[in-house]
Order: sequence, then C-alpha cells, then structure tokens
Amino acid sequence: MDQERILKYGVKLIIIFLVIPLHEYAHAWAANKLGDDTPSYQGRLTFNPLKHVDPIGALCIFFTGFGWGRPVQVNPLNFKKYRKGMALTAAAGPIMNVIVGLVGMIATKFLIAASFTHYSDAMKWTLLIFEYFTLINLGLAAFNLIPIPPLDGSKILSYFTTAKFDKFMAENQLYISLGFLLLIVTGALDKPLGWVQNGMYWLIDKLTLWVDPIARAVFS
Repeated sequence: MDQERILKYGVKLIIIFLVIPLHEYAHAWAANKLGDDTPSYQGRLTFNPLKHVDPIGALCIFFTGFGWGRPVQVNPLNFKKYRKGMALTAAAGPIMNVIVGLVGMIATKFLIAASFTHYSDAMKWTLLIFEYFTLINLGLAAFNLIPIPPLDGSKILSYFTTAKFDKFMAENQLYISLGFLLLIVTGALDKPLGWVQNGMYWLIDKLTLWVDPIARAVFS
C-alpha cells in the first residue's frame, strides 16, 4: 500500500472520529436551540465520538469516502413550527461540514504558500492531508443533502412537501434506504457525488481567493 493511500485512510479515520461528531453535535445543538431538549437528555450534546459514530456509516466512509453518523433523535412536537424546526435541525449537519471544509481550504492555501519557501516531504504530505480533509468534508455535505431517508436532505425536503408525500416516504423508508445503501456499496453514486464534491471544492476555492494574497504575504 503506497503512502498516499495510507494518508487517505488516515484522513478518513480523522473524519470518522472528529468530523462526524461535529456534524451530529450540530444537529443536537440546533434542535436544542429550537426548543427540543431530546438530544440533551440522550447525551448527544457532546463531541464524544462514541456517542455519534454509526458502525455501518463509518465503514462506508472508510471504504467509499461517503457515509453518516448515528442519527440524532428529536421530538418535532417541541418545535414551534414542526417542518421548519426539522429542516433547520437537519441542515445544521451539512452546514457544519461546509464550515469545516472552508477551514480546511484556508489551511491548505496557507500551506501552499508556505511550500514555496519551506518545501519538504513533510510539507508535501501535510498539504495532501488537508486537501483530502477538505474534499471529504465537502463530499459529506453533498452526500447528506441527498433527499433519501435517513439522510438530512430528506428532512430538509419535507419542509416543501405534502403530508401525503411524507406518508409515502415513511411507509417505504426501509426499502428506499436498502436500495440507497446498495447504490453506495456498488459504487453507483461515486461519479455523480464526485462531480458535486469537486464542484463544491471549486466554489470554496473561489470564495477564499482573498486568502491567497494574505498567505503569500505571510510567507514571502
């Protein structure tokens, strides 16, 4: 196994035990702020990875780069507006991934600037780690926005759908989820998710163009 592949798996472990807890904590925090203390009672307002890591979701992340954590349970009756509360709570996780990816992009740009004057093998591998870290975070954000249960996108979509549609999704959730898991395992979603992931990376890169001159100035 080459060094670059080892690094990729190492970054995936960081994602599983650091970023997934941040993602799930964001759900719990949003629900708590919107009036539902169920996540707090269940011990989900924590960064402890043991409270948030889902074994199957973690394996999917490790082998495919896309996956999920243990869903944060909420009681929608505690929200003032049911659909809005559910949608905002669901959106908090992918938003956290985008924020972490943004931080990773900024760190990557500073490392690129530093590499022009302080290049070394250690710098090269550190840069690759941050690039993978950023890409996987953005990929997780895109993945979780897919409107398929139990992913966050399905709860965000429910803000715009009818009760009849919600009933259909609830009655067929098991079959839909199993079919979706099959698509993940077979790699059928790798290319479309990769396109979205790379598109988000390109967009974040353009949104942080202001970092480039600052980074060059720091290491000039």
